[in-house]
Amino acid sequence: MMDHNKHQTLSTRRSLKRKLEQDFQEDKADRKFPILSSNDDIDKDLVKDIRTHVEVLKSAFSSADADRAAARHAAQSLAELAKNEEIVNVIVDNGAVPVLVRHLQAPPPLPLRDFLMPFEHEVEKGSAFALGLLAVKPEYQQLIVDVGALSPLVALLKRYQSGSKSRALNGVIRRAADAITNLAHENANVKTCVRVEGGIQPLVELLEFVDAKVQRAAAGALRTLAFKNDENKKQIVECNALPTLTLMLRSEDATLHYEAVGVIGNLVHSSPNIKKEVLLAGALQPVIGLLRSSCSESKREAALLLGQFAAADSNCKANIVQRGAVRPLIEMLQSSDSQLKEMSAFALGRLAQDTHNQAGIAQDGGIMPLLKLLDSKNVSLQHNAAFALYGLADNEDNVADLIKFGGVQKLQNGEFIAQPTKDCIAKTLKRLEEKIHGRVLNHLLYMMRVADKAVQRRVALALADFCAPDDCRTVFIDNNGLELLLELLECTTVKYREESSVALYRLATKAFSLSPVDAAPPSPTPQVYLGEQYVNNPTLSDVRFVVEGKRFYAHRICLLASSDAFRAMFDGGYREKLAEDVEIPNIRWDVFELMMRFIYTGSVDVNIDIAQDLLIAADQYLLGGLKRLCESAIAQDISTENVPLMFELSEAYNALSLRQSCILFILENFDKLRSKPWCFRFIQHILPEIRNFFTRRFEAHHS
Repeated sequence: MMDHNKHQTLSTRRSLKRKLEQDFQEDKADRKFPILSSNDDIDKDLVKDIRTHVEVLKSAFSSADADRAAARHAAQSLAELAKNEEIVNVIVDNGAVPVLVRHLQAPPPLPLRDFLMPFEHEVEKGSAFALGLLAVKPEYQQLIVDVGALSPLVALLKRYQSGSKSRALNGVIRRAADAITNLAHENANVKTCVRVEGGIQPLVELLEFVDAKVQRAAAGALRTLAFKNDENKKQIVECNALPTLTLMLRSEDATLHYEAVGVIGNLVHSSPNIKKEVLLAGALQPVIGLLRSSCSESKREAALLLGQFAAADSNCKANIVQRGAVRPLIEMLQSSDSQLKEMSAFALGRLAQDTHNQAGIAQDGGIMPLLKLLDSKNVSLQHNAAFALYGLADNEDNVADLIKFGGVQKLQNGEFIAQPTKDCIAKTLKRLEEKIHGRVLNHLLYMMRVADKAVQRRVALALADFCAPDDCRTVFIDNNGLELLLELLECTTVKYREESSVALYRLATKAFSLSPVDAAPPSPTPQVYLGEQYVNNPTLSDVRFVVEGKRFYAHRICLLASSDAFRAMFDGGYREKLAEDVEIPNIRWDVFELMMRFIYTGSVDVNIDIAQDLLIAADQYLLGGLKRLCESAIAQDISTENVPLMFELSEAYNALSLRQSCILFILENFDKLRSKPWCFRFIQHILPEIRNFFTRRFEAHHS
């Protein structure tokens, strides 16, 4: 399944980027300074400007109107410059961090004067904003913290406690929360430091702040602090954040419920106890409600969270389905957003591990979109879909639909990227195979009889793989499965022909397991072997063969025991019966010698160069054992170039074993043969023999 840590990292980075972009848009009206593009040269004038702003901040830490105005201008200028990541290094290198941290706190008021601080909250707001931008670069997070930024940032969070209300106050709190978010992003040490500095409690309290933007910023910080930090999670829950976060899930403000569902997701990740508390707080139904949100990010996070809820708790799996999550999750599978599809497949995969949910997901239309996702080039998306299908395949009620929709072909022929996905696919196919019996098989046979032709063919293709050998005759002879496969084999669509050839090859392996070899009937006369020493030996020889003008000495008793052809020659009314020299036409000496060697010894090494001539001789003299040796040797030489000639040879000399070898070669190597101009005609020519091959095998097994 998908990697939660990877998803959280990408999601948080997008969140930080979005916040910064929004903040810049919100402050656009206040800008008085040009923003440098990423293509601007970092030159001496830029360094001079940065140093000027840093010097102003160093010298203007006072409550005087002019100093506050200058400090505000300098902090905002540095923030504007920090938008360009290429300039961040220059800003840090020129000493901006310590002076920005110093201005996170208001300077002491002037003595003997009672007045409001000039530009109250504004200088601190600009400084927090600039530091947050600098912290987007991970290498500066610890530097900013080491200079002492966390304590004043936490103090800024607490300014709401003063009771005053203003846009400036809201802004400084929001910028402080965002700065903490950026500082703690993927930084375990900073996350801990924020907790030690007491930052979690005010962030939780700010979830109830009147300004929605502040709520969002606080939730964003808590989301980051909760990720992979058990102590932070524990404190967030102890500070009673769950009731408010649950209410935020129901907000009509997409930015609020997006952050809230993200916080809850990080809280429950790898934390079963917190998961229980979240469910007790009533979060399940609003999370399910977010599946229909107009905000794709919230939908994605909600699907991820539902997958986490369903991880180990069977009751929760059932509750999620009963409360209406399945249909919107299936709709999300068909979204154009790959991450939405990934998260919904993840959630459905977790839900599909429960027996009672499997049929419901299929009934609501989940099989087809999950099968389509197997074509994805996204590793996580493909794996999540495969895992969900693995769960659905566990229910017998789903097997027929998986086959009906072409699921077996998808699983067998798909291009799967990661090894865990390949393993999952293999287990799914095995799971399907284990269920092809009893009522499932009966259902499939019914479909193969009454469904439309496309479905009938899919069923036949699947059963070629999955049915037990003992069921082959029932499926492929009695219920017409073989004819469906043969129709595909002579179809003009290459894809169908390839699928059929693969299925028939697999079916042939089952056929061979039923009756491995077509054994020749035993000879009525016990075999007698005189031995190697009597081959072409005149000792006790009583017959001479003349081959290519040369004499070959033989012994009638051995020849009579070897074949019916020799018995007819020497016991019948043929002239050879009394002749001392028997002329053997049309056979080369080396072929005849090898044939005789087999007769005298019962075995011989058949070289491929002589195998075809020896096969012809063995067929002529009815030497079944030698004939099979020749067929076996010839079969080793079958290729994509010569298979038609080999098949023709098998037909001419009734070489049944060689014919079967040709058929198996054709079925196994169809993808290589199909480019041959003669392939389609050849397939049509041998179709009757393919039919006979399977029919003989399956009927012989049941006879």
